[in-house]
Amino acid sequence: MLPLKLPASGPPLPVLCLGAHSDDIEIGAGGALLQWISEGARLNIIWCVLSASGDRADEARGSAESFLQGAAGSNIEVMSFRDGFFPTQGEQIKEMFETLKSRFSPDLILTHRRDDAHQDHREVCRHTWNTFRDHLILEYEIPKWDGDLGQPNLYVPLEAGVLARKIELLMKHFGTQRSKHWFDDETFRGLARLRGLECRAAERYAEAFFARKLIVA
Repeated sequence: MLPLKLPASGPPLPVLCLGAHSDDIEIGAGGALLQWISEGARLNIIWCVLSASGDRADEARGSAESFLQGAAGSNIEVMSFRDGFFPTQGEQIKEMFETLKSRFSPDLILTHRRDDAHQDHREVCRHTWNTFRDHLILEYEIPKWDGDLGQPNLYVPLEAGVLARKIELLMKHFGTQRSKHWFDDETFRGLARLRGLECRAAERYAEAFFARKLIVA
């Protein structure tokens, strides 16, 4: 299988990471970001969390800073849209996306999956595709009670140490989530092992994405 490699030289690659809630980016794409940075990819990352307040906002900022260590550049933005009500805030969210587009042109966007069962996640994906029409968009997955995992078509193999670091940072930064029955090492490691099986990852683990449109030149 022909691998796609992010550039390790030249100007930093502009990357936009979008998450509805404070731990979404880390769960869905944190391993990929850690892996790329560890391999020497030069990334200039805007990390945008749409809904976080109080302790959750502090968690979002602290976690993002840890995940982005080693990036060529980074900017963390935490907003306060109402959790669970994104579809009713569509106009305001659209305005936020248009403002974001006017000041940053990413080559790669990591966002929620179109078929995610959570209404906030779907709304973020909808605005991503509506706003950024000529960009490489990869949709990440979030395991949850709804059982909505699909069949991804793009994989990022993870070194075992990278996965361990991802889980370590999740447990360290998101104290408000530790009491939830799904938020544990086994959930994150189990999904990564399954995706690693599907792509025959050398060290057994991977994160998976949905690539709806790619251009080969």
